[in-house]
Amino acid sequence: MLLNKLQWFRERGWHEINANDYEKIWYTYGGSVATHPTIIKKLSTLANTPVRYLGWQQEGDWVGAIACWDDALALSRDQLKKKGKRGLFDLGNAEIILPLADNAQITLRHKARYLSTLNQPQINNWQPQKEQLAIARPLEEYSKKFRYNQRRELRLLEEAGGIIKSIADFSSEELASMYCDLFFKRWNFQVPSAPTQAEVFELLREFMVGSVIFLDNAPIAIQVLYQVESPKWISIEYVNGGVDPQERNFSPGSVLSFINLQATWEYANKQNKPLRYSFGKADREYKERWCNRIDVGVSG
Repeated sequence: MLLNKLQWFRERGWHEINANDYEKIWYTYGGSVATHPTIIKKLSTLANTPVRYLGWQQEGDWVGAIACWDDALALSRDQLKKKGKRGLFDLGNAEIILPLADNAQITLRHKARYLSTLNQPQINNWQPQKEQLAIARPLEEYSKKFRYNQRRELRLLEEAGGIIKSIADFSSEELASMYCDLFFKRWNFQVPSAPTQAEVFELLREFMVGSVIFLDNAPIAIQVLYQVESPKWISIEYVNGGVDPQERNFSPGSVLSFINLQATWEYANKQNKPLRYSFGKADREYKERWCNRIDVGVSG
């Protein structure tokens, strides 16, 4: 009885919809990696967790939707922890862009963090969060010296025999093996999602972008990037990565960031869409070189 009352309170103003309705709303108003209908469906199935879809109406039209796990947005890290499935998959500290119409005025009572400022005008109870996100700057905002240095590092790496290969050239199992190995070399502990990493990569394969750097026929740098495309923008989550510290003289991590950023900005420009390229929480010095700090919110 108490749970029913709590659910009723959280969902006031919301109406239950199905997965197809949510998908239509997402592709109408847009969203981000962590709110994409296919990603939610596949990772929720992996987690064996049912999804509840809710929509918001104004003047008879659907102006927004959310996907939920209990009292939080779907794919919530806290919910995974509660269910004893921490580390099952990793989307990092993903920017949350909900599919909301420009004129929507909703109240979000489900738990959510890292809510994008793109949604701030539409969420009545959007509250600022202490942490910020690091969003990549457009290429033209980098200084000429910075861009020159990145091209120089890439040239030196290639002159030493470095090879750039697309992640499309490898199977999910191969990518998972390279990622877990390079992550361990970089941080000296195992990727928390290592046991399921190949399965997660296979589930999300259509969303994976980026390259892998090889030297002497061995991978030395890889980044986990997921990309989704909305009607008005492109969203990328840089979840994590791994580099071989023995090759630090070639700055492979920096070179790979430059390669991946350049490729995605070129694609976004061809589509004539803004790019939301998130490096996750603004908590490390290297992100300052590539990103602007942006405010994010929580559901208050």
